Amino acid sequence: MRTLQLSVLGMLFAVGLFAVGDDLSDAQVQDIIHKFAAKEAEFAAARDNYTYRQSVKVHELDEGRNVAGRYEVVQDIIFTSDGKRTERVVHAPVSTLRRIILTPEDEQDLRNVQPFVLQTKDLDKYYIRYLGKQTLDEIPCYTFAVKPKQMEKGERYFAGMVWVDDVDLQIVKTYGRGVGLQRKNYDNQFPKFETYRQQIDGKYWFPTFTIANDVLMFRNGPVPIKMVVRYDDYRQFGADTTITFGEQVVDDTPQQEPPPEQKEP
Repeated sequence: MRTLQLSVLGMLFAVGLFAVGDDLSDAQVQDIIHKFAAKEAEFAAARDNYTYRQSVKVHELDEGRNVAGRYEVVQDIIFTSDGKRTERVVHAPVSTLRRIILTPEDEQDLRNVQPFVLQTKDLDKYYIRYLGKQTLDEIPCYTFAVKPKQMEKGERYFAGMVWVDDVDLQIVKTYGRGVGLQRKNYDNQFPKFETYRQQIDGKYWFPTFTIANDVLMFRNGPVPIKMVVRYDDYRQFGADTTITFGEQVVDDTPQQEPPPEQKEP
């Protein structure tokens, strides 16, 4: 079993330090892209058969980088007794965020962009540029820059960099942000994030940790934020599997409409 344990500071220092003399041909690069996209498609299908716990913490910071507001939710991604995939909230204290609020775009990013999977069916949606070889925590990787070719209303996309294990041909790390078309009269801003994966079952690399530590530049002023997402306790669901988590929590706090000029990561 191999795992990626490179620190955030080490990762930021390492960005751009790619292997010298990396002379892959265009045909070889395209072959690698198609092979790792196929492996990512296998992984996406496999992950749909796993239960896990997702914990999200968002901190709004003041000018001194002190916590001024908090948002937190813990959900179990599970299966019902008849095999349907569902989410169960087990912890959801009242949000104390004051200057920012999560929007539907943020929810999409939490589900699909931050644990980014680049499958074969999505290759036509992205420009993918090979940057070279780089070693992350003793794992040799192919590194690619990724950005959407065009964006459609209501869709969210990843823009940034991905590191692909040169043996398993799966993404082991992503660095970038969620992007999409802005809704009218909304000042939506989204943080840069890093997502790390770990080889859970000896075959696939699963997202285990996402961190964002950024300043969101709204029209009416900057808001520093910190976000941490953890994915824990992956378990493959099967006919003989019994999954028991905490009691479901129902958050009956009245929901606010997002203010027209501001939002959260």
